[in-house]
Amino acid sequence: MTLKKLFGSSLILRLFALVFVAAIIIVPFAWIIRASFSLTDAEVFRLPPQPIPDAVTTDNFYKALSDVPYLRFFLNSIIVATTVTVIQLFTSATAAYAFSRIEFRGRGALFSLVISGLMIPLQATIVPLFLLMRYFNLTNTLWSLILPPVVSAFGVFLLRQHFMAVPRDLDEAARIDGAGHFRIFAQIMLPLSGPALATLGIICFTYWWNDLLLPMVMITDSEMQTLPMGLTLLAGRFSTGSLGTIAAGITMAVVPVMIVFAFAQRYIVRSIAASGLKL
Repeated sequence: MTLKKLFGSSLILRLFALVFVAAIIIVPFAWIIRASFSLTDAEVFRLPPQPIPDAVTTDNFYKALSDVPYLRFFLNSIIVATTVTVIQLFTSATAAYAFSRIEFRGRGALFSLVISGLMIPLQATIVPLFLLMRYFNLTNTLWSLILPPVVSAFGVFLLRQHFMAVPRDLDEAARIDGAGHFRIFAQIMLPLSGPALATLGIICFTYWWNDLLLPMVMITDSEMQTLPMGLTLLAGRFSTGSLGTIAAGITMAVVPVMIVFAFAQRYIVRSIAASGLKL
């Protein structure tokens, strides 16, 4: 490889674009992390900013954990986001398999009806959802945050498209060995669907970890609130005080999402390499 090809203008432009985009994404997180360790608000807004504050403190994390029931909010968010993700992966995978592999009358019309749910935002259904949860006495419980999103039209669509790309020769070979739909689904489709399942899991966990609308409508008991609502309470309490405390709360809220993404990213790469399919 010649130096001209290695340091060509197109490569330099691509590297510059990647660095620019990475900076746009990383700088806000770096600012929040720096602010969470800053002792005063003046240090937070110091210009030019320094990578490490002059006076580093961990008191902001202590305040965020002690002044509001932060750990309770954190646990509620873990329960809601994890439960919804697991249930959505199950319901989306089973429905997607039925729409992609099982022939039945009205399959196309039913799939169109499911996909039409993508055009209806959650805000448009929040009132009937609240009335339904109140009818079953589920408001102020975590079930009111778990049950509404257990079925995802986007998840069904995403996994159906993936299942459609899996060769049907694998199904026919399995049927020759006497396998039924359940065995084909569990032993063939799911092992080959690691990338799609991991992608859907990341999207689902991140969305419901950050969701604010449902907790704001369904929950009035502070002990049942999730982390996004807890951060609003934290911001309201320290709106005229320490911005470092708010930044510390945000920092702790971001960590689980980063862990989930890092784990799922490795799983995606490993699944693509193991499947041998061009997905």
